[in-house]
Amino acid sequence: MLFVGRSPMKKWPIILIILLNLPFVGATQEVKRLVVRGAIIVGDTVPQVDLREVEVYSLLTPNTRREQRKLTKLIRNVKKVYPYARLAGIQLQKYNKLILEAKNEREARRLLKEAEKELNTRYGDELKNMTFSQGRILIKLIDRETGDCSYNLVQELRGNFTAFFYQTFARVWGYNLKVKYDPEGEDKQIEAIVKMIERGQI
Repeated sequence: MLFVGRSPMKKWPIILIILLNLPFVGATQEVKRLVVRGAIIVGDTVPQVDLREVEVYSLLTPNTRREQRKLTKLIRNVKKVYPYARLAGIQLQKYNKLILEAKNEREARRLLKEAEKELNTRYGDELKNMTFSQGRILIKLIDRETGDCSYNLVQELRGNFTAFFYQTFARVWGYNLKVKYDPEGEDKQIEAIVKMIERGQI
């Protein structure tokens, strides 16, 4: 090897100074110690660390193009209606609180009418433009977010007759306000999509 300028021997003092100072640099840094449990396995001490539980959600892989299109449509529909279901849960809590604080039944009815008017003004057109599939998913997701089916919510807020009227009207269009959300069965795919939306995966 050919060296130009300084001889290799003259470089060694510089290298030695750097190497000798490295341990002192490391020693000045504060080391955070973590105490964990351990187990002795075949003569070696192995640390044992408890990790928090993580839910893993995945969608069933379609076997055909038709099923793939169906899944793509389901994802699109859930992504569209899920924000409205979340809103329904938030608004229900808000108006329930107002109704409980109402002085009398007359004021409670007035608050309900104001709420209905406000929601119709803000979201009526968007909800009317939903497809049948989107409406059906929305009814299920409202049950998921509020813990109660749409029929019971209408019955509680507007009375038995109104709930019966809404249910009858909904059935004409193929909806069922009494349908319950089933995340472990029929609605397993919807639940997986919602979880993925919440985690920003889709």
